[in-house]
Amino acid sequence: MSVTNGTVKLSLEMSEDAAAKLTEIAARTNTSVGEVLKRGAGLYDIAAEAKEDGLKLALLKADQTFVTEIEGL
Repeated sequence: MSVTNGTVKLSLEMSEDAAAKLTEIAARTNTSVGEVLKRGAGLYDIAAEAKEDGLKLALLKADQTFVTEIEGL
């Protein structure tokens, strides 16, 4: 990890499948792999804090209808 002008540069090792999935998500959302990772970290942090507070994470439809609970985070 290196720091330049307040920005941290990371080097990651991951499977080809994981890298391909990140690239696919970045293309689908018209953003960069780095941005996908940053947003993913933010979502993971929200989920972890919710779990610590005894809350659960779920997907809802636009009309607030429950779809599924997200487990394993």
